[in-house]
Amino acid sequence: MTTPLVIAVDGPAGSGKGTLAKRLAKHFGFPYLDTGLLYRATARRLLDAGQDPADPKAAEAAAHAVQPSDLERQDLRDEPVSAAAGVVADHPGVRAALLDFQRNFAAHPPGGARGAVLDGRDIGTVVYPQAPIKFYVDADLETRARRRVKELQERGVPAIPSRVLADMKVRDRRDKSRAVAPLKPAADAKVLDTTRLDADAVFDAALDFIRSRGDVTA
Repeated sequence: MTTPLVIAVDGPAGSGKGTLAKRLAKHFGFPYLDTGLLYRATARRLLDAGQDPADPKAAEAAAHAVQPSDLERQDLRDEPVSAAAGVVADHPGVRAALLDFQRNFAAHPPGGARGAVLDGRDIGTVVYPQAPIKFYVDADLETRARRRVKELQERGVPAIPSRVLADMKVRDRRDKSRAVAPLKPAADAKVLDTTRLDADAVFDAALDFIRSRGDVTA
């Protein structure tokens, strides 16, 4: 059996990693998994049940109960879910519960595809460190906050720039300092700073890197 070509795309919120991952998946015809939705789905289950996202046992149970259909809910990007997702992601039990889902997606891409694209915060370091192609997408905090505000406004969600910036600082600090799977580039990841690049330039840079590796015809 041919080993799937897995492309791991990591980075903080607002960096553009999701946009890049989706474009790479479409370009190569690979299935795509936004692993952040797994944590959002876990958070949504807790909120729906009236449970506290800070309760590690409840959060772990919710993570074990997550189904692929949960990822299709339209309310996973609501602000209460976003805040709760950041909390549940800190629980080691939750991360362990969701690992199998992510690793199975990578090792056995849906539809028998020859590869898969996963984006998140620890794909290249913890979830699937054997991925032959790894990207770490980043941008300065102010740029990422502006992008987040624009995204929310386009969805019709009220957004206060100072609040978004403050929330992003907290999330960054939590993601980078947690004991389990902290946010950081894999040692062999290609780092893409998108602060001054548009989506097309980032995509072109990613394709250039993949071509240089010779892993697949880009």
